[in-house]
Amino acid sequence: MSQKALAKGSTLPPLEKGKLRLYSMRFCPYAQRTRLVLEHKNIPYETVNVNLKEKPDWFLEKNPLGLVPIVEHDDKIVYESAVCDDYLDELFKTNPLTPADVYRKARERILADGFHKVTTPFYKVLRSKGQDKELLEEFYKALDRYEKDLTEPFFGGNNLSMLDYHLWPWFERLGIMARITGQALPKDRFPCLSAWMDRMYEQPAVRKTVFSDDMHGAFLSSFATGTPDYDVGLDANL
Repeated sequence: MSQKALAKGSTLPPLEKGKLRLYSMRFCPYAQRTRLVLEHKNIPYETVNVNLKEKPDWFLEKNPLGLVPIVEHDDKIVYESAVCDDYLDELFKTNPLTPADVYRKARERILADGFHKVTTPFYKVLRSKGQDKELLEEFYKALDRYEKDLTEPFFGGNNLSMLDYHLWPWFERLGIMARITGQALPKDRFPCLSAWMDRMYEQPAVRKTVFSDDMHGAFLSSFATGTPDYDVGLDANL
């Protein structure tokens, strides 16, 4: 199936019975969360990418909110990244990501639910093009909490957990922030997170879903013009 984003007026590709389908957008960090879970758990699936600027009618019928990711499996449809990921982790038992320990599970939920305090200043820094140093410090202060909580190789302990994958997409995009601000994540302030990032880059699921800084930059540049190029980097003939 083509990776190109389908827009308004397109035809919904037929879904083979028993096949799991992910409705996604290649550069959406929330959809990347679900791709990471699918790859980690080795779940066979197909992807339909969607143009989120000119959304197909059939896409809005599946999720009236008009957001990705959406997981469709036969006649079952779920959406919202955390819901999709929990659904997949419970449905497919291999390589579980949800902690068995109820306290660790609760702590991870607290960190996951509070991560908007990181993503909000992240996007503010990008929009300011790095000119507002107070915004950058606001971003770093929000990260301090996660640096403090990361006392083991992964947020899940010695093994990856759902939280590691839920946080990762924004850390993958720190390279773009560094280009804009001229300042990489300070390793002296964030030694644990910096080492964690190195470990995450070695994970097979991350390697299968990662985009280079150049690709992220090209998409963000097109997004800033008001006409996002959802197919950036794809062969025009595909």
